[in-house]
Amino acid sequence: MDAYPPDAALPHPTEITRPFWDALSQRRVCIQRCGDCGRWVFYPRPRCNACLSDRLEWRTVSGRGRLYSFTVSHQPAPLRFPGIASPVLAIVELAEGIHMTSTLVKVDGVRVRIGMALRPFFDQVDEKLTLLKFQPE
Repeated sequence: MDAYPPDAALPHPTEITRPFWDALSQRRVCIQRCGDCGRWVFYPRPRCNACLSDRLEWRTVSGRGRLYSFTVSHQPAPLRFPGIASPVLAIVELAEGIHMTSTLVKVDGVRVRIGMALRPFFDQVDEKLTLLKFQPE
């Protein structure tokens, strides 16, 4: 767990996103699936972005996936964005096909490769908030 200062730039769960954040606090990854067309939906929203149905259901998934794209930031992050000195910012393609923007942990930037297998890493900020990051499989 990183040390997060009181003024850190952290997400604020909303009514629509709360199931996602609640699942993370239980060490689970949940994303929405459309009850009409069957498509996976991410980021959380009130309607399916494929068919506009409002029949979205939260489903637990493994959180495993592959690295789709990344960049290594060689400039230190501002204090409001705590973490490692050179964070690896990533787009992860989950097994379900959706893409998530996140951060890679437990890997040196020079060893990162497109297509590498990843699994979830749950970064517990405090008793109310857990962030989803990814680590090598």
